[in-house]
Amino acid sequence: MPPPDIKPPLCDVANAAEAVLVCMICFTASPIECTMLFTLLLSLLALAGHATAVSWYFLRYYPASGQKFTSFSGVMAVPTQPKAATIYVWPGLQPTDNSGVYQNVLDGRSGTWWIGSGWCCANPSLPWGSGFNTYPGETVTFKNTLGSTAWISTLTRSSTGETVSNSFALTSKSFNQALFAIELYDVAWDFGQVAFSNVVITSTGSSDSSWCNSAPENYNAATMYSITGVSASVSGNTVTCKIASVVLQRPA
Repeated sequence: MPPPDIKPPLCDVANAAEAVLVCMICFTASPIECTMLFTLLLSLLALAGHATAVSWYFLRYYPASGQKFTSFSGVMAVPTQPKAATIYVWPGLQPTDNSGVYQNVLDGRSGTWWIGSGWCCANPSLPWGSGFNTYPGETVTFKNTLGSTAWISTLTRSSTGETVSNSFALTSKSFNQALFAIELYDVAWDFGQVAFSNVVITSTGSSDSSWCNSAPENYNAATMYSITGVSASVSGNTVTCKIASVVLQRPA
């Protein structure tokens, strides 16, 4: 279990969380877009005093038109951690209505990595899932699958076999964005590369597999990255995209 003060990402700074939620509700923008807008506003206020600086590094896949993602799994290598800091590393899915992010979050605030799954941050409001501590050099397998009544997230710590599984009432969401993200607050990316392997993403809605073989969006061209071993297969209207390796190497 996480320390008592651990809260979902984007929600640990009250004013920031409130601003993001207002932005999401009033402007129908995504959590990432709202956080970026909030960061811009904070930078304008920084001349008057200290302000929280948020840095984003992420790759994002979109399925073909008319498709939605129905599963997202892989293995995440736990990076080094020089110090306790507000660092979130996560794979996740975002829906077409941009109402939140469904994530498996590696959290560095306590000084020891902790990983858990959850939905951030509202519409609907859901409790954060369970998780466990993990350490540099270990790997964690993540699996998110659309079921008949809920999305199911399962995390497994490779070194011990420890497994946690949680369900989230998100079947009404149509997920059309798959992300590999690093989210930083007042800290630099100084903990080395973030590597994902054995990634499998499935989409349904048509047989168009072109999205799998296309390069993902690299937000603001901010990340040096490598992707290897990409292959797509199609069965009916289901596309299965397999990626041997996705590595966020360093800031560009």
